[in-house]
Amino acid sequence: MTLTSWAYDVAEGLLADSLPKRWAHSQQVYRQALDLAPMLGDDADLLAAAAIAHDVGYADVAVSTGQHMIDGGRYLQRVGADRRLCAVVALHTSSPWEAAELGLSDALNEFVPVPGYLVDAITYCDLSSSPDGQPVDPEDRLEEVLRRYGPGHVVFRAVSAARPELLRMVQRVRDGVTASSAHELN
Repeated sequence: MTLTSWAYDVAEGLLADSLPKRWAHSQQVYRQALDLAPMLGDDADLLAAAAIAHDVGYADVAVSTGQHMIDGGRYLQRVGADRRLCAVVALHTSSPWEAAELGLSDALNEFVPVPGYLVDAITYCDLSSSPDGQPVDPEDRLEEVLRRYGPGHVVFRAVSAARPELLRMVQRVRDGVTASSAHELN
């Protein structure tokens, strides 16, 4: 069984019935990750696994801190997942900023370091996927998150602070896709 198929089974079991909208979103994030596979080489399976499992921290059985990225990474650790998978899930999108808002920054040190391009890639996939599982422009996705949570919420504050870096992450992935496509044409 590949890492991706294992993660798919775990995420489907936790999200499909109890959180179907999160499951639809996770499936689109997964599809986005599959599109990036040609430029990731040996890390393609890891990214696909993280993409499908990135929101398992919302499942009741996983919630401990209330920060779904850390909770997802910790849950995956408890069920024996690859340490790198746990780290990519824990670090996706605005996790460091949200962790800082919640006083949980030290919790991110529980996870093994992973290359920045993997965090960029999972963030790109997440921000390119709408809450209901459709492709979306990352700028529009960030606007949707801010509207949904509102100024008094920790997610609003974290995403507002993270937004410039999140858009740089998205651009780095887009640049990588362009370079990879150009390389394939040569």
